[in-house]
Amino acid sequence: MATPELELPPSSSFTTAAPSGNAADIRNATPRDAEKELDLDRTLRETTSTDHQAIIWHYLTFDTELPAPSSIEPPHPGAPPPPECPSLKEYQNPFDWSPKHKTIIVWISCIATALTAFTGGSYAPAVGQMTAEFDITDTQCLTGITIFTFGFAIAPMALAPFSEINGRRPVFLSCGILFCLCQLCCAETQIFAGMLVARFFTGVGGSVFSTMVGGVVSDIYHAQDRNTPMAMFSGAVLFGTGLGPIAGGWMVEHLTWRWVFWLQTIVDAVLMVVVCVCFKETRGNVLLSRKAKALNAWYEAREAAGYYNFDMSCTSDESKPRTPQRIRWRVKADEERATLRTMIAISLFRPFHLLFTEPVVFFFSLWVSFSWAILYLTLGAIPLIFETNHGFSIGEANSIFAFMCAAGVLFTPVCIYQEKLARRSGKLPDGPEERLYFACFQSIFMPIGMFMFGWTSFSSIHWVVPGLAIGIATIGIFSIYLATFNYLADVYHRYASSALAAQSFCRNVIGGCFPLATVPMYRQLSFGGASSLLGGIGIVLTLVPWVLAFYGPQIRARSKFANELLKN
Repeated sequence: MATPELELPPSSSFTTAAPSGNAADIRNATPRDAEKELDLDRTLRETTSTDHQAIIWHYLTFDTELPAPSSIEPPHPGAPPPPECPSLKEYQNPFDWSPKHKTIIVWISCIATALTAFTGGSYAPAVGQMTAEFDITDTQCLTGITIFTFGFAIAPMALAPFSEINGRRPVFLSCGILFCLCQLCCAETQIFAGMLVARFFTGVGGSVFSTMVGGVVSDIYHAQDRNTPMAMFSGAVLFGTGLGPIAGGWMVEHLTWRWVFWLQTIVDAVLMVVVCVCFKETRGNVLLSRKAKALNAWYEAREAAGYYNFDMSCTSDESKPRTPQRIRWRVKADEERATLRTMIAISLFRPFHLLFTEPVVFFFSLWVSFSWAILYLTLGAIPLIFETNHGFSIGEANSIFAFMCAAGVLFTPVCIYQEKLARRSGKLPDGPEERLYFACFQSIFMPIGMFMFGWTSFSSIHWVVPGLAIGIATIGIFSIYLATFNYLADVYHRYASSALAAQSFCRNVIGGCFPLATVPMYRQLSFGGASSLLGGIGIVLTLVPWVLAFYGPQIRARSKFANELLKN
């Protein structure tokens, strides 16, 4: 989930001035800001020398041309030279980063996402040994998956405002440490209650590496360039989900269930070292605030050495002469931001408001939640079918998830290049509905795969055929997941993070509950019957992108949240 959006007042003029003694000295401030500036004067007077003019405060943006010092001559004989300007390279606009820099950030994010998905999928193979050790039923043990997804669903709503204020990197590091520690707790716990508590906080810690990656992508890529990184992100989710049972199955078969969590503790710790070294802050307003602080600290150091004033233009006309000013910088976003309490309240409330008042959000959440439920259902269905009908060991049965991994890897470049080719040919429709063009056709692979999986799982049919069915269903889930992220982000703009939070909550909660019902459902309805039921529901939900592809503009026109796109 990206950061929450707030209803903010229109921006005031770029430059404001701190008054030196009365309201008449306020320079370039709008009438609405005058009262605010007078209040600010009380603070500014404490830091303003009586021997020099008042400090003038200006708003800083990434496009601001920094002024040159009015003079570099020593203020008096024997005075030290002025302090050198600090390096501002690390405060560059993330949109202007080099392609290499962006690629590194995306790859780190995708690897982190894959390892988080690995955590969700690797638990299932350990159920058999854990039930024997903890003396519990299979259903009780499977709640470890459910409670993990609950932490995954809830945490980002509260964590998002912190990433808005403090940046992505501190949230990633702190939650990553929690993630690693809880993996260690899972490996060492001696009671099942301890496992459940550790799994919940593992979900809390790991959630930022999945739900906030969309925010990272939006920090460094403009909307028209986001399909490639989002396709990589989607592929990483499916690859990691499939890789988890494969590794977990073989470790359970040859070692013990505790090694499932020991391995993750080691790998996740290595990941956190990489994040600490290579992952740079991506949140633009945070970088801008740090740039302003660095410049203000430099200005203070210059003044302490006796060097005052910079040549500032008082108008937008660069041909006009510049005047010396004693300046400081501030960032408009810092002043307009609501309190942390308000931001958390909005982050918790608005997703559910959109879910129950916006048909687009509701039906997309239903569509992607069902596809996610199918993904988690396979964690129980695949071992059940291949151990029962084909006589596979637990390691061999879970190796069938290789078809899911392969589908995620192979379909990623397809999603990247098919949109590029369609854009070049001019065959994509205008507006956000272009995000649904391919999903209308490709999402049908999910129900097709489920029908095929159910009716080819008999022992008389080679095991490769139902394995291929899993790969086909994965392609459909991939297209649904990618279309949901791209379409909601394009349609809801400033409310996009809330819309995505709504579908993320539904997706993780519903998906996490399905493993509890998988084995009873397949045994009661038969393998073919259960898969056919799910495939039939999937076919009905496949109508969602078709309805929006044809009637999307009319539906958006009736929305008070989405219609901003139509006005622009």
